[in-house]
Amino acid sequence: MTACGLDFGTSNTTLGVPTATGAVLAALEDGRDTVPSAVFYDRLGDLRIGRAAVSAYVAGDDGRFMRSLKSVLGTALLDETTAVGRKRIPFRAVIGDFVATVKQRAQADRGTELSRVVMGRPVFFVDEDPAGNAKAQQALEEIARGAGFSDVTFQYEPIAAALDYEQQVNHEELALIADIGGGTSDFSIVRIGPALKGKPDRADDILANDGVRIGGTDFDRQLSLGVVMPLLGYRSPMKQPGRDVPSAYYFDLATWSSINRLYTGKTEREIVEVRRDAAHPALLDRLLKVIEDQRGHTLAIATEGAKIALAEEGVAELDLQEVEAGLATSLDRAGLENHTATLAERVARRVDVCLKEAGVSADRIDAVFLTGGSTRLAHVRAAILAALPQARVVDGDTFGSVGTGLALEAARRFG
Repeated sequence: MTACGLDFGTSNTTLGVPTATGAVLAALEDGRDTVPSAVFYDRLGDLRIGRAAVSAYVAGDDGRFMRSLKSVLGTALLDETTAVGRKRIPFRAVIGDFVATVKQRAQADRGTELSRVVMGRPVFFVDEDPAGNAKAQQALEEIARGAGFSDVTFQYEPIAAALDYEQQVNHEELALIADIGGGTSDFSIVRIGPALKGKPDRADDILANDGVRIGGTDFDRQLSLGVVMPLLGYRSPMKQPGRDVPSAYYFDLATWSSINRLYTGKTEREIVEVRRDAAHPALLDRLLKVIEDQRGHTLAIATEGAKIALAEEGVAELDLQEVEAGLATSLDRAGLENHTATLAERVARRVDVCLKEAGVSADRIDAVFLTGGSTRLAHVRAAILAALPQARVVDGDTFGSVGTGLALEAARRFG
């Protein structure tokens, strides 16, 4: 029986397996070692995950698409149900189906049964709620056991990233690990080095852990509310002076985990009623079309794609032809930073909290190790590094460092 490390992420998932020479990430989809954390159930209830799930939804196949599944952990939504074909199943079961499929694919790739797992977890599933955090971890453990793992333990995701980084250092140093993922931003201050790797207990080397429930999907949400939703009537006036169109529809439509709740006849009837009293009813027609055609995730995918393009190229075009022929908007990196500056500042503040918890000054940090997709955002990166101007900057494997580190931890714990 083989141990492994599972990084079930809000946006992407990896699974690492320890070997005699280190750790390797299993191929989980079409030879790739990452799989988007997305599922699609067709009308018969058959499951597709990852890129195949996204493709089925984009192609317009009849079924139910869900993404950012991890974000429901620690919320009441976990035990709510969602429509899949002619039945309703709990979100807990949806996550279980996804994890079980990942496990099966990793076993097929590695040619061995995977029975023991170290699962990654954010420092906080839920901010300032110890009971909620404990409940979220318990739920994830139950899901993992239901997927076929007999031994389930946990490690903080930034600690796992630190173990991956430790493989490349040749002297002892104090590192701040920044893991800015899809759903949370997590930080750890860890003492690492070649002589420390073999220690059976590393608790004394972990000086601080901190985090906040802000990640890439929150940046998507703010960008959507700032750029996309106004085209559908967000913050547009009603005919009655002093009133705007109700905002709840737009907040749900801009939030990955809430989109499906809008796909009801009741919501459509409500929007028709609002339209009658809206000062710009054509904007509400666009909103109604998105709900009727169940294209909310199309908007979310387009917004996420624009965010990635802005991070890499500085400009992006948002094509919204699915909403209305010829509808599009463009934006630049300054626009992204304007809409999400507060989020970047809130993330960066956790560095100071972590330093205080560790009892060290910023000049004591030798290196900042960056991992997670949102470290690609220039203003997020700059905000973090501004707190540690003297530290060396090291970029990890954006999506693979945590999974690799969890596999290394699995080798230590299970042998």
